[in-house]
Amino acid sequence: MFACHFFRWRPSAARKPWQLGRSLPPVWERCQTWSCEGLSTSARQGQQAAMQGKQVSGGLEMPFATRETETLFQEQPEVGNQYLEDALLQSYLKTHLPPKVQEEVSRDLEKFGNRLLTEIKPLAWECELNPPVFRQYDAWGQRLDHIITCPAWRRMKEIAAEEGLIAEAYERRYSNWSRVHQAIKLYLFSNSSGGFNCPLAMTDGAAKVIESLGIPGSLKNAFDHLTSRDPKKFWTSGQWMTERRGGSDVANGTETVARKQPDGAYHLYGFKWFTSAADSDVTLTLARIADAQGHVKQGSGGLSLFFLKVRDEEGKLNNVKVQRLKDKLGTRQMATAELWLDGAKAELIAAEGRGVASISSMLNITRIHNVIGAVASMRRMISLSREYALKRVAFGKLLKDHPLHMQTIARMEVQTRGAFLLLMEIVRLLGLVETNLANEQDQLLLRLLIPVAKLYTGKQASAVVVEAMECFGGQGYMEDTGLPVIVRDTLVLSIWEGTTNILSLDVLRSLTKSQGQALAVFSSTVQRKLELASSIEKLEPAVKLMQDAISSLVQLIQRAGSKGAVTMELAARDFSYSLARIYAGALLIEHAARPDSSSMDVSAARRWCNQELCPVAIELKNGSYDAEEAFMDSCLVYDGSPVSHSKL
Repeated sequence: MFACHFFRWRPSAARKPWQLGRSLPPVWERCQTWSCEGLSTSARQGQQAAMQGKQVSGGLEMPFATRETETLFQEQPEVGNQYLEDALLQSYLKTHLPPKVQEEVSRDLEKFGNRLLTEIKPLAWECELNPPVFRQYDAWGQRLDHIITCPAWRRMKEIAAEEGLIAEAYERRYSNWSRVHQAIKLYLFSNSSGGFNCPLAMTDGAAKVIESLGIPGSLKNAFDHLTSRDPKKFWTSGQWMTERRGGSDVANGTETVARKQPDGAYHLYGFKWFTSAADSDVTLTLARIADAQGHVKQGSGGLSLFFLKVRDEEGKLNNVKVQRLKDKLGTRQMATAELWLDGAKAELIAAEGRGVASISSMLNITRIHNVIGAVASMRRMISLSREYALKRVAFGKLLKDHPLHMQTIARMEVQTRGAFLLLMEIVRLLGLVETNLANEQDQLLLRLLIPVAKLYTGKQASAVVVEAMECFGGQGYMEDTGLPVIVRDTLVLSIWEGTTNILSLDVLRSLTKSQGQALAVFSSTVQRKLELASSIEKLEPAVKLMQDAISSLVQLIQRAGSKGAVTMELAARDFSYSLARIYAGALLIEHAARPDSSSMDVSAARRWCNQELCPVAIELKNGSYDAEEAFMDSCLVYDGSPVSHSKL
């Protein structure tokens, strides 16, 4: 018994110029199928084959079966309006925003959620299927350096302006709550943006830098474009920092040189190894200003900040040459390029030698955007997983009726809730700072929590989305489901804007610079949040665990600090994880202590606190940060032979 299946490919319409990357999935049409007499097939378990016919061949009647194209025996998970389906988000807004602001913001978010479904989501898939293409030369050998993006990508830019995804934060219609409004729209937009959330992050950062400089007259026009709601006027910005010798180490890795011209402008010369959203309109970049003899100052003190337009009024590149587009694991929808600056005209926009300090506000904003992307990825995968559990039957019952499966999703849900509240906390603090409503404690806390939230949620997101992919079995691994796209795009979040180790050291710097005040503010803030829940019986176990954790953290870090800088550096990563888990736990407990909280809020808080809240305390007790252990680290890595830096 056998059946022969014949397929014929029906090609789509002629490919457009922007469809030079991956093509759309082919349309398969099943032809007629021959089968032997008595063959019984099914297109779905429990169903019979389609109607049978007869065909005369050689004077004999032969059985003939006709069926529709065989399809997968599973229903596709579909999510609805992302705002209306996010109970935690709605409860947060109801709890924190003033009633009138909450009403207006909720109305806007519901409308935006509908637009995501009907217009933006299809565009995102087009961006994925038609990534940017680089055309370096024309047919006659003339250099073009054209980065060709698809219409869907360009439409995303228009939508970003129309929805005020940058403007909302700078118009400050809702005072300090404007940042929360913007962050939530970006959170909803992130996984339907087709990668356009990345240029928005850098655009927001550039606008923040210009605003922090007082919006100088020469940059007023640029600021207006970066924060415009008019699609015809809206500009996006790049962030050209990474060079061949440097990633996070811009102080020692930046080789680009700036030469001052008689008219006061500067020409930049150098190679930018990694430039995201290379199709942006403008960019900020670092360079070393050469003196009359051509000498430059090394180190961070030699770096200055410049603003440049990527193209002139005629659309020609500003003495910028594109070497190639990067071939990346994920974020393929966005053009990331290697660029040569060959006399690019630029404007010095901050004091000479103050480039690193001037760019810090941009890094804070882009790191917050990174957190937004991380939390959004977790929420999207969980939403799809729980929807799939309502449809997929395995071993005779729906996935939702398998306790172990639901336990797995519930654990991911707890991690996502903690990450979401941590995101909202840093955005809330940022709003206070930007509207001059923050006190010194708020500023210290924000400085500490931004790198903590970025490094922790980047790691969390990777773990959650990979775990969630398992919830779909083999289908989770199939490209045309869109799930691998989310996984790939999420994996970069622990790398962008500073790796976990780099940010852990930044956390230590924030403590050192504040002479310990930041940790004191952190501890007192956590204790204050716990006090609200101390009288709620169901939360008592969680509160006790949190109090023990914060006490251990303070005591043991003081001990580690007395042992020297090497011990603190070795402890930096676990210390940062401890800060993240403790603070997120305090936020979950605070949320669960609301008068109108649900049993799910209480359960999430208790489950979060049942994990190890202070890993740095355990490792410190185990001697993991001693000099001997550091020596053994090198031996383990190099198979028993510690290697000196000179040999490396």
